[in-house]
Amino acid sequence: MTKLERVELLSSKRDLFYLLTLFILLFILSLSYEYYQYRKFTAFDSALLHAKVLKQYQKTKITPKKEKKSYQVLKVKSDKGISFYTIVPKTAPNYKDKDILIEIQTANISFLSYLKGFFAWSTIINAKTQENLQTKISHLISQSHTDPKVNALYQALFLAKPLPFTLQQHFSNLGLSHLLAISGFHLGVLSAILFFLIKLPYRFLQQRYFPYRSAKRDSFFLVAFCLFGYTLFLDYPPSLLRAFIMLSVAFLLYERGIKIISMQTLFISLLLIVALFPRLLFSTGLFLSISGVFYIFLFLIYYQSKSKLWQFILLPFWVYLMMMPYSLVLFGNFSLYHPLSILWTSLFTLFYPLSIFIHIIGYGDLFDGVLRALMEFNSQPIKLHLPILLLYTEILLSLYALFSKKALYLLLLFTLSVSVYSIYHVT
Repeated sequence: MTKLERVELLSSKRDLFYLLTLFILLFILSLSYEYYQYRKFTAFDSALLHAKVLKQYQKTKITPKKEKKSYQVLKVKSDKGISFYTIVPKTAPNYKDKDILIEIQTANISFLSYLKGFFAWSTIINAKTQENLQTKISHLISQSHTDPKVNALYQALFLAKPLPFTLQQHFSNLGLSHLLAISGFHLGVLSAILFFLIKLPYRFLQQRYFPYRSAKRDSFFLVAFCLFGYTLFLDYPPSLLRAFIMLSVAFLLYERGIKIISMQTLFISLLLIVALFPRLLFSTGLFLSISGVFYIFLFLIYYQSKSKLWQFILLPFWVYLMMMPYSLVLFGNFSLYHPLSILWTSLFTLFYPLSIFIHIIGYGDLFDGVLRALMEFNSQPIKLHLPILLLYTEILLSLYALFSKKALYLLLLFTLSVSVYSIYHVT
């Protein structure tokens, strides 16, 4: 029996033209709506917002008079989705995770900064902890852990709450930051768990009551519904939102016999994300997410004929090498234990669903000892300040590698050189 070959979505320049026209129109509509909201927001010199404090940390700067001045920085997200930073006095109370009514000065906020995120002077009028399902789950997680650092880790892992700065830096040094920010990796694991839980009971019902239905299609819609609900529950963080869109696009194309492991699929997903949510155009997270998927696809396009076991073993090493220059140029954190993130990423695939399960059955503290040891581990980090030109070079080589296997080998040599350079400077 001949297996039907999947086709590319865009088979001609005309198809590409129509698609780009559609996305440009969608982008213009989305951007126009954002501008309308911006004009309403800045209609007066100040605006009252209901918002939630995502982060709170202390900062010290040296004044022109050479004096030290300390204050607290708040990262705030309004109920309209506007993200910004503001400051409060050093003696201000803890506002983190609280719902606040805040008055901010809007006179100097441009439309570009409105989209990217901005700083604004403000006055907090009142603050309270609002009881909802998310705060109740947060409280249940807290009850399982006596160590505040372990609790903060699980809050980030399950509820997309920002980690404290010191913990964030520590995990960045170990190359584990991507595991703690809910993204496409976590969504993939959750999808697999949900498919596993839905598959058998649904097939049982389908065979007896509605055999004319497609089990694969219906299972996907059930899973997508659950994941969409989870995304809304977490107040649609950008990393999760873009992953959900990419997953939905991939399945819809797959259902119609179109290639999934294709740069066209990635390109369409990127266009759709930016067209629907113009704010994400300035998101570093989106840039890193798209880059990571790009390198996975690049590997699979060239080595799809290799055995699944061979791909499974080498793909984590490939992605780590390809993404290392991005990590070093953008964040600059590195340690000798950073390459072990390849192993931790593989183990995390088991840890993540297991950690969800043990919290459900009341044994959430089972891994606390191991996690405490990891957080107290001296990673001996260094700061590597690599020039942005290095990242531009990799991006150009990566794009060239789409058309030439020689460029692929040059790209691999380039990233290996960056890795050797980094390890040499930390030893």
